[in-house]
Amino acid sequence: MVNKEIKPIYPNANFKSFCYIKSVVTNPNIIVGDYSYYDDSEDGPESFEKHVTHHYDFIGDRLIIGKFCSIAKGVEFVMNGANHMLDSLTAYPFEIIDEFKGLSRPFGKRGNKGDTIVGNDVWIGQNAVIMPGVHIGDGAIIGANAVVAKDIPPYGIAVGNPAEVKRYRFDKENIDLLLKLKWWDKDIEVIKEIVPYISDNNIESSIKYLKERFKL
Repeated sequence: MVNKEIKPIYPNANFKSFCYIKSVVTNPNIIVGDYSYYDDSEDGPESFEKHVTHHYDFIGDRLIIGKFCSIAKGVEFVMNGANHMLDSLTAYPFEIIDEFKGLSRPFGKRGNKGDTIVGNDVWIGQNAVIMPGVHIGDGAIIGANAVVAKDIPPYGIAVGNPAEVKRYRFDKENIDLLLKLKWWDKDIEVIKEIVPYISDNNIESSIKYLKERFKL
């Protein structure tokens, strides 16, 4: 496990356009791993929680974001409070209109798709929209302006509206190795040791090193 407590708001003291999300969230139903950051030079990165919409305490759904995620400006997480009933003759939310209170099924009875979960080392591009209950796998990339309405597998690259996986970052053998390695869960000193390799563009050489280093 990464055992370093993230205390600073800004990962780089000279650039205040991005911040560690864990250092600015206050809602206990937003759970964020170490080193994951949000970048927003317009509204300020501290505004992250404003981009988690329709997140009501009485529903109880959670937004869970793993470690070492990169989230760009304008990304919006739509939570289950935005859902309307799809199994009746109308989708209109009568229960939140004073004039009709008590006549419709209670708000909490509409479809709850559960927690929204973003894995580790996920990159979400500018203005992407993540819909309720979606699970995004470790290492996935979500393209700018994508609307993610279904689960994205680990290391998939998804773009479009609705977002579809166009390809995978690596072949199945290397994806399986990375999922087994879970480098983001290593001690921080071990992570620093392997950063030169996991950030190198010589994939073959990096995989060889990781196999030898961790006896995979």
